[in-house]
Amino acid sequence: MHFDVNVFLDTLFSRLFFIPALTTAGVTFAAMALGIVLGFIGAFAALSRFAWLRAFMRLYLGFFRGVPVLVQIVFWYDALAEITGNAINLPALVAGTIALGINEGAYMTEIVRAGLISVDPGQRDAARALGMTEPMTMRRIIIPQALRVIIPPTGNQFISMLKTTSLLFTIAVPEIFGRGTDIYSQNFKYFEVLCVVSIWYLLLTALLVFAQQGIERRFGAERGNLAGPRDTVLSRVFGLRLPQGGG
Repeated sequence: MHFDVNVFLDTLFSRLFFIPALTTAGVTFAAMALGIVLGFIGAFAALSRFAWLRAFMRLYLGFFRGVPVLVQIVFWYDALAEITGNAINLPALVAGTIALGINEGAYMTEIVRAGLISVDPGQRDAARALGMTEPMTMRRIIIPQALRVIIPPTGNQFISMLKTTSLLFTIAVPEIFGRGTDIYSQNFKYFEVLCVVSIWYLLLTALLVFAQQGIERRFGAERGNLAGPRDTVLSRVFGLRLPQGGG
């Protein structure tokens, strides 16, 4: 195998991936924003006292977590236009973002629900005894504590979403992998171009990990267990845990 260093370096330091990287980041944040909103709505619905609402949420979670994301993307871009007689014909970028956001809402529902039920029920009773309304209790007591549980997996979902955006190349969204396929279909330098694509994803993932660590420190999500292993950027990107040094 011959690795063409010149093609690799020319592609890496060209401007070909700058706009696709911005597109990937934009879709990631937009889809996650939609997913987080749906996640909070879904979590409150799943914990509702209304049986029909809980049943609806079970259907929502089962469907969107059971159907492959790629199928959902193609539905929003192609099938929706067909079944509506082109009355609803979404641009590829919009269709892809909606598909990813609604799918993410199912996962965020479970994350938010887990955070809400992790708060001691006695605190809700204490807030009620102090005369606080249910919305005030949620805003001042429950949600701030639930964020300690919600934020770490949400950060992981951001990283997962960043990589899932690569599926949008199937509907011609000009994200990182889509641009890579355009390039290697012209020069046939698959390995070199895919190495550049991987580097761009790793750079964006590292930025998300830095941001996640800062947000976790802000909300006190770091447990401060000095005896346990510490998460580093490399450990979060590659899924490894590095032990602390020192004796």
